[in-house]
Amino acid sequence: MDLTNITSPSFLKNLDKKELEHLAQDIRTFLIEKCSITGGHIGPNLGVVELTIMLHKLFDSPKDKFLWDVGHQAYVHKILTGRANQFDTLRQFKGLCGFPKRVESEHDEWETGHSSTSLSAAMGMAAARDIKNEKNFVLPIIGDGALTGGMALEALNHIGHAKTNMIVILNDNEMSIAPNVGALHSVLGRLRTAKEYSKAKEELESLMHKIPVLGGKLASTAERVKDSLKYLVVSGVFFEELGFKYLGPIDGHDFDALETTLLHAKKVKGPVLVHVITKKGKGYQPAESDTVGTWHGTGPYKIENGAFVKSEAKGPAWSSLIAETVRKVAHQDERIVTITPAMPVGSKLQGIQQDFPNRFFDVGIAEQHAATMSAGLATQKMKPFLAIYSTFLQRAYDQVLHDIARPNLNVFIGIDRAGLVGADGETHQGVFDIAFLRSLPNMTIMMPKDENEGQHMVKTALDYEDGPIALRYPRGNGIGVPLDEELTVLPIGSWEVLREGQDAAILTFGTTIPMALKAADLLAKQGIEVEVVNARFIKPMDEEMLHRLLTSRKPILTIEEAVLTGGFGSGVLEFAHDHGYLQALIDRIGIPDQFIEHGDVDQLLEEIHVTAEDTVARMHVLLQQKQQVGLKNV
Repeated sequence: MDLTNITSPSFLKNLDKKELEHLAQDIRTFLIEKCSITGGHIGPNLGVVELTIMLHKLFDSPKDKFLWDVGHQAYVHKILTGRANQFDTLRQFKGLCGFPKRVESEHDEWETGHSSTSLSAAMGMAAARDIKNEKNFVLPIIGDGALTGGMALEALNHIGHAKTNMIVILNDNEMSIAPNVGALHSVLGRLRTAKEYSKAKEELESLMHKIPVLGGKLASTAERVKDSLKYLVVSGVFFEELGFKYLGPIDGHDFDALETTLLHAKKVKGPVLVHVITKKGKGYQPAESDTVGTWHGTGPYKIENGAFVKSEAKGPAWSSLIAETVRKVAHQDERIVTITPAMPVGSKLQGIQQDFPNRFFDVGIAEQHAATMSAGLATQKMKPFLAIYSTFLQRAYDQVLHDIARPNLNVFIGIDRAGLVGADGETHQGVFDIAFLRSLPNMTIMMPKDENEGQHMVKTALDYEDGPIALRYPRGNGIGVPLDEELTVLPIGSWEVLREGQDAAILTFGTTIPMALKAADLLAKQGIEVEVVNARFIKPMDEEMLHRLLTSRKPILTIEEAVLTGGFGSGVLEFAHDHGYLQALIDRIGIPDQFIEHGDVDQLLEEIHVTAEDTVARMHVLLQQKQQVGLKNV
């Protein structure tokens, strides 16, 4: 079948089982081929082919509301809703988004990039439906990994208590990104082995109805017997205790089982949970045999053998560099403990996990818990290293503020994927952490210019004793500089002059330093000498250097791959104002007040005018302003 001819899922209503099976195979072939070129979340999507087909066959989107949680498993949904012809642009600049996107299609009812949000949103949609006396189904599709998020459990509790009409699809593939952990995962494991539970319960209920009830005593006894069987067969029956009708577990790749169970679910009044067992990577051997999450999301690969097409990288991956430096220091300091919210693979922590199993904690998709657990460790004189993506740190903001910064606890926050990340788009761009951390008292924030400085910053953070300290590091690889054998501690709040220049100054840090140096070279060819400063400590700033620059009346241009509102440049402006440099000429380059969509990072930077050429143009404007106001260098 030519999938690019699909315009809506309505055609599914007339397909028989054999035709559905052919369609499933066509979709898998299509996904394997397209993702081999663009990269993407191939594993999760291969696992939900039959489930997505059957949902669209039995329900009527967009009248019926599908909410995909986390959203990276919505490729099949996009194909069936008429977007197959855009898959050559998947996750590319101005192309098809890798997550549900409301502006893309009326079938994308809920946008997700972070986990565990679908159930709360579904409760809101169901409440709106009931207030308006409308008739439609609300179907959040949530993975077993996302179910461990506290927000999902809060929503389950509310939905069950309110007895809201809703069909929750639990897509259980035993993995989120890395293998799932935690007690709830163990409950699901027991449920997977209890396929005869529903049948046994129904038989027992039928038997009890045939027993003549002599007063309330026998009835009460019968209820206890039923409950005893329930607890014997399935420990806890977690979902039924929360008020859900539990259906399953069923084979998520069996069209007959899916159809029978989903049709049953449509007749249930109140909340029902359909437990579907799927295989991540189903139908493509390299992805299907993955046990650690490598095929959760990938770059391009060779279809014939699954080998990844690697770009030429000069330096080590930033995640590996930071993690390996922590591991090196941890061999010398038994107080160092590593905590991650379900990202041991993404943050390259496997070496730490292997060397220090008793000092490594993967807490699952539970960022708030990870942050406060780190604080608890710090109260006991341990040295917690909280490795967390910038975009996920947002979810633990209150814990960082209230539990870490306020009591001034010694937590080392490794902010992975800081800055633009590219293909995952606006839900994952790590551009807000400076703004939301800089306002916190006691917080130290730093970012290295290269991997050598990065390893010294790890040492600095692990030796720091005066409160929380955050190290930002980007996605991708370093620039390939030699690494010092001996680690040293950097003076907190110290900046570094990378290039001298009497006409103006550029203050920047991290990934934008090469761009600033390139701009300085271009300006030098025009006879303009610009000082370039590695402002590696975003907070506290190097006040001595700022006083020198502002006293000299040099125009200052700040550059950051982060939001301008409340960012580093704002801090420089605040410093100038607070110290009476009211005539200072200061301009800022960075992320404007908008969400940045998906695409190649260089393309994104060009679109928002964060390039060497834009830096040169902005510097000319600053120098013209200086000439107009008649300021002279001192």
